[in-house]
Amino acid sequence: MLEHLDYFIFGIMPYIALTVLIVGSIARYERDPFTWKSSSSQLLRRKQLFWGSVLFHVGIITVFGGHLVGLFTPVWVLDSLGIPYAAKQWMAVILGGTAGSVGLIGATILIHRRVSDPRIWITTSFADIGILVLIWLQLFIGLGTIFLTLQHMDGAEMVRFMTWSQSVILLNLNAWALVVDVHWLYKTHIFLGLLITILFPFTRLVHMISGFAAPSGTCCVRAINWSARGAERHCPSVPIPKQHRRSRDHARSSFPRPDRQRRTCASCPDRR
Repeated sequence: MLEHLDYFIFGIMPYIALTVLIVGSIARYERDPFTWKSSSSQLLRRKQLFWGSVLFHVGIITVFGGHLVGLFTPVWVLDSLGIPYAAKQWMAVILGGTAGSVGLIGATILIHRRVSDPRIWITTSFADIGILVLIWLQLFIGLGTIFLTLQHMDGAEMVRFMTWSQSVILLNLNAWALVVDVHWLYKTHIFLGLLITILFPFTRLVHMISGFAAPSGTCCVRAINWSARGAERHCPSVPIPKQHRRSRDHARSSFPRPDRQRRTCASCPDRR
C-alpha cells in the first residue's frame, strides 16, 4: 500500500501538478483575466501588511529561486566547476534556513492580520487563507528538514533529490524509486510542494507570473478607463463631481467622441 502511495506521489503527481499549473493558468487568464491579481486590503492595518508582505515575499522568492537552481542544476555542472557537494549543501542550509525563517515570520504576520481583524476577515476567501496556511506549513516543515540535513552533510541526499527532480523533467517514469526510502519529513515537504503547485492557478498566487513577466512585456494587462463624465453621460443616475462640471462642455467640444456602444444599467432607460 505504501509503495503504491509513493509511486503516485513521486511518480505521477509531479506530472499532474505541472499539467494543472500550465493549463489552469492559461485557462484562468483567458477566461477571467481580471481575477489575475492579488486583491489588496492595504487600507486596513497598513503597517502590519507592509512588514508581513515584505518579509513574506523576500523569503518566498529567495526560497523558490534557491530550490529552482539547487534542484535543477545538473550534477555534472557542479563537478566541472569543482564545487564540493558539502559546500553546496552548507550554502543551501544557511541561505535556505535564513530565507525560510524570514518567509515564515512574514506568513505568520499575514495570517494573524487576516484572522485577528474582523474587517479583513470578512473580505478573506477560503482560498486566500487556505493557501497562506499551506505555505506557512510548507515553510515550517522545510525548516524542520534542515535538522535532518545536518546529520548527513556529505551531499548524498542532496544529489538524490537533484537526480529525482531532473529525472521527472526528462520523463523518467522510474524516478520515484530514488526517493522512496527518504525520511517522511522530506516526503511531506515534497507532497506539499506539489499540492501548492496544483492549487496555484486557482488562488491569488497567479500574480507571481505577472510579476516575473511584466518586465519583459510578455504578460499584457487589460486596462479600463473610467471617468465620472463618461458614466454620467451614459447613466444619469451617477452623480458627477463639481470640479468636472465646469470643464464638461469644453471637453466635449475639444475632443471627438468615440463610437458609442449601447450601454444601459438597471436604473437607466434603454439608450442607444
